Amino acid sequence: MKFAEFHNGQTLVRGPVQITEEDIVAFARAWDPQWFHTDVERAGKGPWKGLIASGWQTCGIAMRLAVTGILDGSESFGSPGLEYLKWLAPVRPGDSLTLHAEVLDVRRSERQPTLGILRWRWRVLNQEAVAVLELVATSLFELPVSGE
Repeated sequence: MKFAEFHNGQTLVRGPVQITEEDIVAFARAWDPQWFHTDVERAGKGPWKGLIASGWQTCGIAMRLAVTGILDGSESFGSPGLEYLKWLAPVRPGDSLTLHAEVLDVRRSERQPTLGILRWRWRVLNQEAVAVLELVATSLFELPVSGE
């Protein structure tokens, strides 16, 4: 989507993506090798009563859905960061995750007229409509000068 297509109050839904046990273990071994992400047997006896995905993997899935389903082909060039991030519920093997992105604010910078600013809330829901991730992010867009 192009920057001009975003508007306040808009909700964009992308997905679902199903996550497997193999996905969880492979990601965790590479990036978050805690036992409740990598050791199926031990995780089954732990406080989560089973293997769970890394929250960082859940963020990566959300990012992939946002990029391929919303930002691909846009003028987006980066982000100054997140103002809020919460992992609300565990993600388990077999879960199907869907991104719900709500546009909170869309505006052109007053100081830099070639800068578009999009502030949005992402919620990732599993197949039971349970929110597993919520974050508020700002995305930056390179825009032509007004009148061009």
